[in-house]
Amino acid sequence: MEQIIQKKIDEWLTIDEEIRQELQELVDAGNEEELHDRFYTDLDFGTGGLRGIIGAGTNRMNRIVVARATQGFVAYLLKVHGDAAREKGAVIAYDSRIKSDEFALEAAKVFCGNGIKTALFDSLRPVPELSFAIRHLGCCCGVVITASHNPKEYNGYKAYWEDGGQLIPPHDKNVIEEVRKVKSLSDALTMEADTAKAEGLLRIIGTEVDEPYYAAVRSLSINPELCEKWGSAIKIVYTPLHGAGNIPVRESLKRFGFKNVLVVPEQEKPDGRFPTVESPNPEEPAALTRAIALAQKFDAELVIATDPDCDRMAIAAKETNGKYKLFNGNQIGSMLAYYILKSRKERGALPHNGVIIKTIVTTELQREIADLFNVETLDVLTGFKYIGEKIRQFEEEGTPENPSKVYLCGGEESYGYLIGTFSRDKDAVIACAMAAELCAYVREQGISLLTFMNEIYAECGLYKEVLRSLSFKGAEGLEKIRSIMAGLRADIPQDMLGSPLVEYRDYRSSKIYSADGTECGSIDLPESNVLALFFKDGTKITARPSGTEPKIKFYFSTRVDCTRKNMEEKKKEISKKIEAFAETFLRIVT
Repeated sequence: MEQIIQKKIDEWLTIDEEIRQELQELVDAGNEEELHDRFYTDLDFGTGGLRGIIGAGTNRMNRIVVARATQGFVAYLLKVHGDAAREKGAVIAYDSRIKSDEFALEAAKVFCGNGIKTALFDSLRPVPELSFAIRHLGCCCGVVITASHNPKEYNGYKAYWEDGGQLIPPHDKNVIEEVRKVKSLSDALTMEADTAKAEGLLRIIGTEVDEPYYAAVRSLSINPELCEKWGSAIKIVYTPLHGAGNIPVRESLKRFGFKNVLVVPEQEKPDGRFPTVESPNPEEPAALTRAIALAQKFDAELVIATDPDCDRMAIAAKETNGKYKLFNGNQIGSMLAYYILKSRKERGALPHNGVIIKTIVTTELQREIADLFNVETLDVLTGFKYIGEKIRQFEEEGTPENPSKVYLCGGEESYGYLIGTFSRDKDAVIACAMAAELCAYVREQGISLLTFMNEIYAECGLYKEVLRSLSFKGAEGLEKIRSIMAGLRADIPQDMLGSPLVEYRDYRSSKIYSADGTECGSIDLPESNVLALFFKDGTKITARPSGTEPKIKFYFSTRVDCTRKNMEEKKKEISKKIEAFAETFLRIVT
């Protein structure tokens, strides 16, 4: 065993009995490979926070790593806000994952140990409620303990700024620098919970935040009379996938007027082991298997699923033939956008300066929908924090009551959506309620959700998107990804399946180029290692390496005109076309 690693192991063996026992078993077994992996590096505090496998060691998620990360976060808060940070305070939430409550308490103890007033939720809550609570309570920051939809072995730590959004530049990089300065186990200042409560530094919160959050969600209803009319008739099956969504989603559906909600019983209770699914990710069709089976049994109209921290949502809806149609993230976001813009226009409530925001890899169908209603569309980099940043900018350019642009809705292709501005992160509680209201809207028209989606295609254009990811291992894998991106930049494909290149956008250089490489515009977004190619037939290909793992993602999107009559024929045609594009392009670049 390397001397430096052995020194770390010896230090950790003295922390407490639980950690000592876990590590001693590995030492006694002579498992040097596992010990090396646990201590050869520190779990990196990235731009979104921490995420890693639960266990003892510097390269694992545990209460010591959480304490050190929080101490670094505190150091930066005090640099920026000074003593005001102690008074404004922090708010902490957590989801159903293993040790989430323990890690949340550890973070609270560090905040309090540094004299920062801290509000800790009394039980698990969804990520968006944490975002809401920061601004509602007037805090300078927030933390939520979650690993989103990662496998059960993982947990994580998300850091939020005073606007309720995740950390953005320069705060993200500056916090990382402070976290890396916390080297010793003794550098984190802590205070026991009972002492912190006695000194007025720690308080436990619950309904005093729940109620205003639920009221805010309820205020977003556009057609409450339709919810009231159809709320009892529409059967909804919901699964929280053992996560934090169970209570808030059901409560919000109830307040919208939906009284006939069935919850998948074996997935209702919080359980960080996620025993009924291989992956607690609503993006995966398998995660909805039990919910769809229950829907078939009770003839439900709508199926809804949320991930463990309740910021992503997936839906399936009954077709006229009795089968259930799973919609992807692009389709769900497009249906919600169309419904919101059309309904607000019908009610005379569509502002002249309204805007929707989507990420650069989200379907262009949403732009066509916005254009249909004379609403502006803004693109941001991948990551919901950039949508939250735009909302904050609108308020700073105007006021919170009268922003420079009125944010109407937005989202990303990976099943994250936000309506309203009281949350500043993707919010599946809101999305579930609005999906149910959309269901009432189409029921009023006597059509299915699938027919509603098809009508959007007929009006705006038929879009098809596919995602292909390539994973590589270790340092060689990272070098392979760099080689792929370098090769693509050096030799941009000029033609794909007979369709010539029109332009390409390099988000690393923030430049737009014509097909011949001539610079013809600029990109007003932060620098990012992303390349997007646009072809004459409407096809778009985006290459984006992951920032956290040796993986590169390729997003393919294409479009054709269609009518209601030739819809099915065109769907087959466009599916073949996008698959051919993906196959050809991947063969070229790899």
